[in-house]
Amino acid sequence: MRESDSGSQGGHPAPGGDSAAVVLDHRGVVALCTPSAEALLGCSPGAPCDPLAGLLPGPAPGGHRSWSTHTTVDRGGEPVRLACTIVPLTADPAAEPGPARHWLVLVAPVAATAAPAQDRERRRQELSRIAAASIGASLDIMDTVETLVDLLVPAFADLATVDLAESVLSGEEPPLPGAGGEIRLRRVAAARGPEVSAEHLVPLGEALPSVPDNELTRPLTAGRPVLVPDVALLRRSLALAPEQQRLLVPEGAHSCVAVPLYARGLVLGSVTVWRSLLPDTFVDQDTALLSEVAARAALGVDNARRYTKERRSAVALQRSLLPHAVSRLTAAETVGMYQPAGGGAGVGGDWFDVIPLPSLRVAFVVGDVVGHGLDATAAMARLRTAVQTLADLDLEPDELLTHLDDLVLGFSTEQDTQISRAEPAVLGATCLYAVYDPVTERCAVATAGHPPPAVLPPGGVAAVLDLVPGPPLGLGGLPFEVTEFGVPAGAVLAFFTDGLVQGREDDIEDGMARLCHLLGDSTRPDLPLDRITRSVFDRLLPTAPVDDVALLLARTHELKPGHVAEWELEADLSVVSHARELVIGQLAAWDLDDLGFVTELVVSELVTNAIRYAGGPVGLRLIRDRVLVCEVSDPSNTQPRLRRARDTDEGGRGLFLVAQLADRWGSRFTRAGKTIWTEQAIGAA
Repeated sequence: MRESDSGSQGGHPAPGGDSAAVVLDHRGVVALCTPSAEALLGCSPGAPCDPLAGLLPGPAPGGHRSWSTHTTVDRGGEPVRLACTIVPLTADPAAEPGPARHWLVLVAPVAATAAPAQDRERRRQELSRIAAASIGASLDIMDTVETLVDLLVPAFADLATVDLAESVLSGEEPPLPGAGGEIRLRRVAAARGPEVSAEHLVPLGEALPSVPDNELTRPLTAGRPVLVPDVALLRRSLALAPEQQRLLVPEGAHSCVAVPLYARGLVLGSVTVWRSLLPDTFVDQDTALLSEVAARAALGVDNARRYTKERRSAVALQRSLLPHAVSRLTAAETVGMYQPAGGGAGVGGDWFDVIPLPSLRVAFVVGDVVGHGLDATAAMARLRTAVQTLADLDLEPDELLTHLDDLVLGFSTEQDTQISRAEPAVLGATCLYAVYDPVTERCAVATAGHPPPAVLPPGGVAAVLDLVPGPPLGLGGLPFEVTEFGVPAGAVLAFFTDGLVQGREDDIEDGMARLCHLLGDSTRPDLPLDRITRSVFDRLLPTAPVDDVALLLARTHELKPGHVAEWELEADLSVVSHARELVIGQLAAWDLDDLGFVTELVVSELVTNAIRYAGGPVGLRLIRDRVLVCEVSDPSNTQPRLRRARDTDEGGRGLFLVAQLADRWGSRFTRAGKTIWTEQAIGAA
């Protein structure tokens, strides 16, 4: 439980005619104010408000929410005590103070003696007005209920508690009243005056014990308030053991009101207020006022609950669509991390991917979809699926992005013609596609409007790669260009989205420079990549980033010495037998004689076809890893076709035999022609 800053001393707010409202920035400078504020406080827009500036919080950990306090000003030579309610004007109360943060301060003079009945009615109206201005401004459930109890204590009650259904806290709906399901409540917020004893009550975060169903408590489940002018009546009605009564009823309380948090036909929880030091007993007018305030709070809680559910669904969907955070391949080990935006922005469409390619190569993908929420997540899913499908065709990076750009234009056409509900968020999305080959230790990259990666060579200095920028996806007609560069074994590649290096007021170039500096400070050959990733996130990102962030780090590997053998053959059919001899000799040197028969047949067929239909020179390469890779390259751009030969055909069976004998096979186009590859599992012959 939190104790109100104002306590129960100092009298009551004076009639609402002298009340004032001021909006202050983080420095205490007036942004807006009512005319009464200028007369009461002597402040004006654009100038500091000294009486209130000292009430604003500093950069204390844990953030600040709404609260009440007092201050004193000099008015015509007489000190005037003011009751102040301070409300943060932000969706994220935990955000650090900064230029974007403002505070609403509601001020009213305090009378020295208890007010008459007319003044009590005016105070009720003032409380209703303050509640309308402050409750429901946040999409955070806890912020909403804590704002509620802070407003009620000490102006309205000595103690206030809020209990919510456990399902509400997870974003789900509670059972319908009368549906037979028990609504289990959990205490989530409480505020009390400094002289109020509440040590034995249910603490925050704990579940409330079951209460017997009787005529006194039954109206709550139907959405109606309960007024208890005499707590002794409540004790008799509950008929609980003394230790259970101490959990529910504070000592010394003389009256209470319980009002359900009722929205859209659902009882989300309840708010209960108690009076012990305040002499007035709760009356029907108090019940009506609390019901009005609770209705606003219930709507705010329900909106926050529904937002929480959508956000959790989007986060779960996004994380399920992302690859495993850690992967270990022959070409590289990778660690990826994703963090959604803070401040109520919602989950966005940032993603990364690691796609194994034939011949031990690997593709690194990172992309960013416009917008936030489920639409952005669904759009991200479409793009990621499209990239994976195109990567399976083993295209060059620029060709893959060109096909992806065409698909995005197709999504846009579907949206315009209402053929389907394709997400418009794919338009303007960015994507970077890189392919690393551990045999040649080279990487080819193309980008569609996406920031370039940072490269940290072993023992070197991290730097951002100088890429030829391409347009974002969906513009159409503009080319994408490939940049190739050497990547020595042990180098670290950092692929990221712009949320990592660019804030509201930060330049992206400065952010990239900070990223390179952090990589250089934290990257050592013996330091795990997950620790590096976490270090970069913690040191580079604010507590609540304004955009979602994806980061993918890859540390490249080299093949073991002697695990690659390659030859260049002339375009003469007589060299086919020599090619078979070379392969058999290399397999014997690798102690892979059990793969000799299949490999010899595969090489014979592929080399023969290359010489016969494509000319020379013909490249032959064997790569030994967890699988045996056989590659045959030629200068032709003709795609090989697998077909079934008829009984009377004299040829056409070679590629069919290759497909039957190898575990996997395929072909890819290169800038010099094409390469046909096969894979065989080692040890499974």
